[in-house]
This record gives sequence, structure tokens and C-alpha cells, in this order.
Amino acid sequence: MSHFITPSIMRLVLPVLYAVVIVAVLPLLAGYIVLMERKVMADMQARLGPMRVGPHGLLQPIADAVKLLLKEDIIPEKADRLLFWLAPLVSVTMALLAYAALPIGPAFQIADLNIGLLFILAVSSLGIYGIVLGGWASNSHYSLLGALRSAAQLVSYETAAGLGLISALLLAGSLSMRDIVIAQYDQGMWFIFYVPIGFFIYMVGSIAETNRAPFDLPEAESELVAGYMTEYSGFRWSLYFLAEYANMIIVAGIATTLFLGGWLRPFASFHDHLPGTPIELLDALPSLLVLGVAAYCFFLAPKQPVKIQKLVMALVGGLCLAIAGILAGSLFASPAVLQGVHGAFWFMAKVFAYLYCFLWFRFTFPRYRFDQLMRLGWRFLIPLALVNLITMATALLISREWGWSLRITSILAIVVTLAVAMWLAKNDQVDSAVPVAEGE
Repeated sequence: MSHFITPSIMRLVLPVLYAVVIVAVLPLLAGYIVLMERKVMADMQARLGPMRVGPHGLLQPIADAVKLLLKEDIIPEKADRLLFWLAPLVSVTMALLAYAALPIGPAFQIADLNIGLLFILAVSSLGIYGIVLGGWASNSHYSLLGALRSAAQLVSYETAAGLGLISALLLAGSLSMRDIVIAQYDQGMWFIFYVPIGFFIYMVGSIAETNRAPFDLPEAESELVAGYMTEYSGFRWSLYFLAEYANMIIVAGIATTLFLGGWLRPFASFHDHLPGTPIELLDALPSLLVLGVAAYCFFLAPKQPVKIQKLVMALVGGLCLAIAGILAGSLFASPAVLQGVHGAFWFMAKVFAYLYCFLWFRFTFPRYRFDQLMRLGWRFLIPLALVNLITMATALLISREWGWSLRITSILAIVVTLAVAMWLAKNDQVDSAVPVAEGE
């Protein structure tokens, strides 16, 4: 049998397996991100959140999926039925296709393209067609207005986010997602420390691109009754939300790869070993972290008020123990296995931290007015992103031509960019309310 499994066949089979895993796991993962979002919101508001379906509400995403599958599918009488049916599929397909070039660790990647970042940005940008077509095909003023708002918002903030990414690409010198991570390893520092303002600009732009609060004007329920999704119901409605949460993971993966070292552990160039072993000191950190979570779950289990909750908390602790065992066992495996397992752990941990910031911002900041949203994008973020790009390019040129340390020149570039940001903020006076015409 081994004679038939050649390296060329494995190069064809593995990408297909990776694609199947992503398509199978992503909807479930999106459902549990929604549950995490509701739990975080409840914690910030001193509530419990979903608790009814399953222990601690752990089966709530399954119940929501079943409800949406059984819910009546309504199509407006004068809607364009074909486009109304295709629009959510366009959004979710483009969101899933973008995962093809995203490396989830050094071993898990469907396609290592030399223009990987460009491919991801281009494909994910096509999702706006699903939003615009859905709003237009619904034959509803609310839906059309929400779709137009979304188009204007995405064009505005994709420009700023793209300029923020270019500041990191200058340092990497490549569009390959894998080469960008390797460049951060070679330089011994994550790019966020060289271009923190570029990371900030990209983070704000990514929040707006995914229609997340406080930039969720296309879905503003208090104003537009859910915007471009007003006329959608049932499973078609859920496809839009699946595309939204898939895009959240994509933008988090891009930020992790370009600014946070991708699958690299913290202090990746630090290679001190545990005494008397070939194991590097920091390679033991993932298993210790997960072991600490397991110990915390076992500590909380007896304190739960209901028997089933005690059991579930103990099971979660047991699952964490198993994961800690896998992470610890990989320390004694081959270097390829070690890098693959630990790389995936660090990548997903960074993506989770980025997604938590999304949830934190949603329940912290009030929603912008649409004029404020566009003003922030065009009059502050885009000029700041251009200045950040110019100063970083100048710092890189000085470092290469005159032999200055890149760390020193990047600090000077950051100082200049911050000064411009303060000047832009000072001179961009925004009225606290919309002007009212005389006599009203």
C-alpha cells in the first residue's frame, strides 16, 4: 500500500483533506464564537447568558442551527428570486475560499501561493457582491439602503486597512504568507513592534470591513431593521452570519500572520534548553498553559450548583488534560511534528486573542453615526495610513543605505507618525450633533 502513496499523491491529497476540515469545522466554530460572544456580553453586563440548552448553554449553537433549518423560508413577492437565492452563497463562498492561502501553522495550508496575501484580500473583497445583490434583490428600501451603506463602508476602510498592511509588507519583502512569517523569525521580532500604527489602522479597518460594532451601520437594527438582511429568514439568513464570522477569522489570521509572528512562539529566537534535555524551555509553555486551564476547570467543578454542570466542567478539564498531553508528547517527536502541533497552537491562540478584542470593542464603544464613520475613514485613517507608509519606507531606506539600525529608524518613524496623528485629530473638529436647519 505504501508504494501507492507517493509524495506527489500526498501533495494532492493533503490540500483536499485540509479543505474538507475547514468546510466541516468552520460552521461549528462560527456557532461557538457566537456563543462565546453572548457569554462575554453577559459577563460584562453581570448576567449568565445562554444557560438553558445543555450544561452552561454549550448546546445552544446546535439548537440555533436546528431552529434556522426548520424556520420558514420567505421570499418577498417581487424579489429577484435567482439573485435572492444566490446572494448569501456568494458571500459565504468567497469567505471560505479565502482560507485556501491562509497558513494555520507551518504544516496546515491548502496552497502556499507566492501572492498569498493578495489572493486572500482579493477573494474576500468579492463578498461585498453578495451583500449588494442581496439588498437589491430583496426589493426593499431598508435592504437596499443597508447594502449601499455596506458598499461605501467597505470601500472606505479596505483602503485604510490595505495601506496598513503594506507597511508590514515592506519589512517582509514578499506576498507569500509563509515567507512573511519566516521574515519575522529572521529579524527576531514581530512586525507589530516595527509598525504598531499600521497594526492599529488595520485593526480598525478590519472591524469595519466585517461590519462589527461600533461600525455595524449596514446592520443597524435600531435604524434599518437588520439592513441588507431585512427580508432574509431561515437558513439563508444564517449564511450571511456564517460569512461574517468566517471573515472575522480571516482578518484575524491576516493580522496574526503579518503583525504577530504567525505560528511563531513568543521569543522564537530564544533557544535555551531545559537542564539535561534537548527540549527548549519555551516549547514547554503551551502544555503548561493548557495544564493550568485544566487545573482551573477541576477547581471550579465542585463549585457548580447543578450535578450536570459539575460533570461538564470536569469533562472540559479532562479535554484540556488530553490536549496538554498531546502538546507535551510532541516535544519528544520529530522537529516537523513539533513545529506543526505547536505552530497551530500559537496561531490559534493569537487568532482567539484578536477575536476577543472584536467582542470587547462591541460591548464597549457606542455605534458611530454614518457621517462620523465615513469621516473617520477618509479624513483620519487614510491620511494617517499614507503617512505611516511613507515614514516606514523612509526608515527602511535609511536603514539599508546608511546602515542605521532598523529598530532605531522605525522608532523615529513611529514618533513622526504619532505627531501627524495628533495634528489630524486636533484639526478634525466634529460637531456633537447633526446641524438643525433654522426654524425647525
